[in-house]
Amino acid sequence: IGWSLDVAQLVRLFATAAASSGKVSKRLGLAQVEHIVAISSAKGGVGKSTTAVNLAVALATALKLKVGLLDADIHGPSIGKMMNLHGKPAVSTQSGQPLLRPKENHAVRTMSMAYFMEGDEPAVWRGPMVSNAFDKMAYGTDWGQLDVLVVDMPPGTGDAQINLGQRIPLTGAVIVSTPQDVALLDARRGAQLFRKLRVPLLGMIENMSYHQCVACGHKEFTFGQGGVARTAQEFGLDVLGEVPLDIAIRVHSDAGSPVVVAQPDSPCARAYAAMAARLHTKLQQAGAQAPAAPKIVVE
Repeated sequence: IGWSLDVAQLVRLFATAAASSGKVSKRLGLAQVEHIVAISSAKGGVGKSTTAVNLAVALATALKLKVGLLDADIHGPSIGKMMNLHGKPAVSTQSGQPLLRPKENHAVRTMSMAYFMEGDEPAVWRGPMVSNAFDKMAYGTDWGQLDVLVVDMPPGTGDAQINLGQRIPLTGAVIVSTPQDVALLDARRGAQLFRKLRVPLLGMIENMSYHQCVACGHKEFTFGQGGVARTAQEFGLDVLGEVPLDIAIRVHSDAGSPVVVAQPDSPCARAYAAMAARLHTKLQQAGAQAPAAPKIVVE
């Protein structure tokens, strides 16, 4: 993977420390983080990472909060690309413990597996190593004082989600989906998993909600219409917002300059800012009221 020897040792150190406690508590680098929110879809390709990035940047720039962004997708990290950040992070010992220094851009502190990868080299890792790397990035990063830590979850409903739900004090989770029935199948599964973990569901976001013609203004519902609203109603959740299918989002994500900073007055940026404000309200309401997460045993 291209980890330096010191960083590899730190991974083992903090993974061992985290595994020694079965309780959900704030430890090491998370000690000064007020709220932690998981952005999940349980399915790849619906724009979850793009949504997580723009929400994090909107929380930091529009709401002036202290924000962190953790890329929990060990096998397919994309935060480095979208935040225009590269290279291995430095190690700090100022707190008395060796912690990774998060890389920062657009007023957001970040940590991603992408910073330890070279070129197109994949992370050919199985469960225990993935969990150890995730522990290192979560607990072993010097996040400092944060109002919100946004966690970009990997797709699926497996080890990563269970690990995070049981061992990190999540304030809540947000489910991202397109309105398409196929995407909503997995979105429902993701929502059910967080309920089993007793993680509060803060709402749903409909991504790629519609495409609006720039010439005539006609709206075309490419992936269907109202699917997320119906699913949210089934689960008793609010829809935090809808994001259109807009080329500007893709262009600026690929350029490492999220649309909320590249075009802050655009309809897309305003949609993300409105969702960030609603999310912040939900986080404040949820507070520390979330019950202790259960232990899930696979037999």
